Amino acid sequence: MLDYARYCGEIVAQTELLVASLTGQDTTTPVPSCPGWNVGQLVRHVGYGHRWATEAVRGRGAMPRTDRAMRELSGYAAETPDELIPWLREGARELDTALREVGPNIRVWTPIPGGRKTPGFFGRRFTHETVVHRADAALALGTPFEVAHDLAVDNIDEWFVLAEVVWPRRDVERHRALHGPNRTLHFHATDTSAEWVVDLTGEEFVWRHAHEKSAVAVRGPLTDLLLVLYRRRPVEAAGVEVFGDADFLASWLEVSGFG
Repeated sequence: MLDYARYCGEIVAQTELLVASLTGQDTTTPVPSCPGWNVGQLVRHVGYGHRWATEAVRGRGAMPRTDRAMRELSGYAAETPDELIPWLREGARELDTALREVGPNIRVWTPIPGGRKTPGFFGRRFTHETVVHRADAALALGTPFEVAHDLAVDNIDEWFVLAEVVWPRRDVERHRALHGPNRTLHFHATDTSAEWVVDLTGEEFVWRHAHEKSAVAVRGPLTDLLLVLYRRRPVEAAGVEVFGDADFLASWLEVSGFG
C-alpha cells in the first residue's frame, strides 16, 4: 500500500488529469468500456463517487446515503466540460479535505466485509477508482493514458485484495468452475519488476507477488496489464503477450470484472 497522504493527494491529482483530458472535448462521446454512458455521465459517476466517499468518511460509523446517484445518470446526457469540470474538482477536493481532517485511524463504515474499517479504505479505493475512470475517458476520447509505476502496482494489488472478497460472493458457480488442478495465472510487467500469480488450485481465490510457471502467463507494460485486468481493453488489443491457456484466461476475465 501507499502512504495515506499520497492517496489523499492522488485523488485530486488524478482528477486533474481527468480534467485535462476533458478540456475542449465532446463530452457526449460514448464510453465503450462503460456501455450506456457517455463521457459526461462517466464524469458525473466519478464526482458522485467522491461525494459518497466524503459522506462515508465524515459519517464515521454511519452508512452513507444511497449511492443511487452514481448509477442513475440518464439526466446527464448533454453536459459540457464547462459545466462538469468545476463540479468534478469540487468533489475531489472535498474528499481530500475530509480524509486529511479525520486522519487514517478512526473507525468508519466501509462497503467491503472484513479488513480495516478506516478512512484508508476510501483513500485507496477512490484513488484507483479515479485512475480507472480516467482510463475510460482517455480510451473514449483517444487521449493518452499513463500511470506512475508505483500507483499502477498498488492499483493492481488493490484489485486482487478486492477480488479475494468479491470472488466467493458473486456469481459463485461460474467462479467455482474455474478452480482445479493447474489453474494458475501469471501477470508479468515488462517495464518494472512487478509480477503477480493468481492461484485457483484450491477452493479459495489466492494471489501473491511471484514469478512462477503457470497455466497462462500475460506479459506486457504495466499500464496495459492494468487495462486488461479491469477489462478496459481486450487482450488482443492491448500491448501484451499471452503464453499458455488463453481460453482459461478469457474465462477468468469474463467472471472477474468489477470497478
